[in-house]
Amino acid sequence: MNESIVLDVAQRAIGVTIMVAAPILGFGLLVGLLVSIIQATTQIQEVTLSFIPKIITILLTLLIFGPWIGKVITEFTINLFGNIHNYVR
Repeated sequence: MNESIVLDVAQRAIGVTIMVAAPILGFGLLVGLLVSIIQATTQIQEVTLSFIPKIITILLTLLIFGPWIGKVITEFTINLFGNIHNYVR
């Protein structure tokens, strides 16, 4: 196995990971920021108040983007197993 092959597979795996995690983390970040702004303006300092909207947002994001996430991961895995003969000699 060549170093360039290992680096290529690792680079593609990191790219897929970032692509799959970006929608979930992005929407969670936006909702967390909105809740923090609302808490700061109303001076409600309840720590647990930010968890419920973030959990609901993440679940909705998973419902919306779930099929796409599954497709991306499945395509990467099929490509990885399909080219395994090139990686192992």
